Amino acid sequence: MRLTKFTDLSLRAVMRLAVASQDALTTREVSEVMDVPYTHMAKAISRLQHLGVVRTRRGRGGGLELTALGRQATVGWLVRQLEGDEEVVACEGDPPCPLRAACRLRGALREAQRAFYAELDRITVADLVASPTGPALVGLGGTRRSA
Repeated sequence: MRLTKFTDLSLRAVMRLAVASQDALTTREVSEVMDVPYTHMAKAISRLQHLGVVRTRRGRGGGLELTALGRQATVGWLVRQLEGDEEVVACEGDPPCPLRAACRLRGALREAQRAFYAELDRITVADLVASPTGPALVGLGGTRRSA
């Protein structure tokens, strides 16, 4: 299974926010550190905020912070929320696959997808930012924040 760039970007944003110090990062700072366009990062942050994973604060001293949900979330849950939990293949699409009544591929792919998510459900955001990843994230782009 291949994740969309949007999901990849969202996961990287969550990882960076997980190692931020008390000083909240801005969307612009996260986009610069991750070397992605601001508009793409803004869309990812908006979706993460909608999911309750990221909180935004306006004004002086404002910025982004990971919520308790964001810190405790499993990667499997995040990916499901960002990608959706649809089947890997669209057997019932338009037009529907002529093999759908007797095909074993659909079941095999469904099981593979379950295994994929089951493995990701074992990993939390905290696991993702354990050493050596966390310190590497803090050091990206010369950001002024620390873990």
